[in-house]
Amino acid sequence: MLINHPSFQSSSLDGYIKLIETFGRDQALQSGKVLHAHLIINGLARLTHFASKLIAFYTQCRQLSNARKLFDKIPKRNIRRWIVLIGAYARNGYHQEAMGVFCEMQREGLRSNQFVLPSILKACGQLSDKQTGVKIHTVALKQEFEFDPFVTSSLIDMYSKCGEVEKAKRVFDGMLEKDLVALNAMVSGYVQQGFVKEALALVQETQLKGPKPNVVTWNTLIAGFSQANNELMVTELFELMRESGVEPDVVSWTSVISGFVQNFRNGEAFDTFKQMLGLGIYPSSATISSLLPACATLADLRRGREIHGYAVTHRVEEDIFVRSALIDMYAKCGFIHEARTLFEKMPERNTVTWNLMIFGYANHGYCSEAIELFDKMVTKDERKLDHLTFTAVLAACCHAGMIELGRGLFQSMQEKYLIRPRLEHYACMVDLLGRAGEIIEAYDLIKTMPIEADLYVWGALLGACRQHGNVDLARIAAERLSELETDSAGSSVLLSNLYADAGSWKRAAGVKRMMKKRKLRKFPGCSWIEAV
Repeated sequence: MLINHPSFQSSSLDGYIKLIETFGRDQALQSGKVLHAHLIINGLARLTHFASKLIAFYTQCRQLSNARKLFDKIPKRNIRRWIVLIGAYARNGYHQEAMGVFCEMQREGLRSNQFVLPSILKACGQLSDKQTGVKIHTVALKQEFEFDPFVTSSLIDMYSKCGEVEKAKRVFDGMLEKDLVALNAMVSGYVQQGFVKEALALVQETQLKGPKPNVVTWNTLIAGFSQANNELMVTELFELMRESGVEPDVVSWTSVISGFVQNFRNGEAFDTFKQMLGLGIYPSSATISSLLPACATLADLRRGREIHGYAVTHRVEEDIFVRSALIDMYAKCGFIHEARTLFEKMPERNTVTWNLMIFGYANHGYCSEAIELFDKMVTKDERKLDHLTFTAVLAACCHAGMIELGRGLFQSMQEKYLIRPRLEHYACMVDLLGRAGEIIEAYDLIKTMPIEADLYVWGALLGACRQHGNVDLARIAAERLSELETDSAGSSVLLSNLYADAGSWKRAAGVKRMMKKRKLRKFPGCSWIEAV
């Protein structure tokens, strides 16, 4: 029985604190609730220190209502309660909620302090809320927190995530004494915005007169140059890292593997994985989830299953990111049943997991299942819906010809969920309307788009025109496509075929002459299949 746990029987308060932290880290909700009840009985739960730990525990377990109830029981003027709840929300990804609690705190007339501001700045960065971030910066200056190392590091991080890397550098340069946390925040900011050379220059500069880079600094640089597809520089960084007395770890190797996969150098990603194993470095869940997309891209089921087996034997299969990557791999390899089995066994799902499974169903023609899963997501995890969720479900509507449902979802996405349509949403809607024969409505939608239509939008319209024989709109779509794809013959071939279908042989011949004059070639399609 949990109640007989030695720490429950111990009179040491530290034992209780360690248990709460352990249950929170492991998201052991039921065990934590039993401990909470025990603390209520012995009178410890009403102490602010224990209440603070319990608030953090419930937030880690995604029980925000319970966390809020504990928060409300702490005396209102106690500033610590605000620090705890805002910090717990920000650490666990509830950034909008953290901002809401901060607004409440201000309405209560309580002043911010150096413990609250870093959490709020983190939330601003994650939400790309530069306007609020600048206001918080002003508060920090007024209350003379600009030299607090945690506040300045958070400012650097906030400005970097909001795309204002120059302002982040000004904050960094203004520090009287630069520490390693600030250096890593600035290096990370440069890398996030693609300024990898500037990040390296900063590290080389600070090595002479500032904090020495640690493994986090080097790994950030390796990740940046790996994503930039600069293999020579990555090799040099490994050497520089060792020369400075820091050995590359599993994160270093994972960054290299991830960079190869992102740049579609999948063979080199697998080779690096083997090299890593040969050096006796055991891959983490992040390594596995970074490598699996290479199997998905190549539809390499054999290798994907090998990595799945490795994940099981090393007990990382239950990791939410590994499980999501496995679902994606099996779905893209055509094994939708295996993907569904993994999905249904998951005790917790994030936005990516839901989206991958909905996409998997839609891409394999299981449109009813995709829409049913979307409805289930709305019921169970509505706050996790994002723009990709709607792309997936609109694609399902498109394949199934569910025009009214598609219209309703497109409208609901904007009005209820306040998600601004992107190019992929418009492409889905144009395809949906076009397949249903509503070509004029599809063209009217393109004309009202607040953003410039891309080749996928015009391509969907041209395909619909070919299907339904609308020569006039096909000509408009083909002209737009030729402007966007000057070296591609695809739109011209479609238009020529459409003219031929309509019996307009002279126009068809004219298009072919134009293609010959511009030296446009139609490349033959190719495919591969792996025998299982």
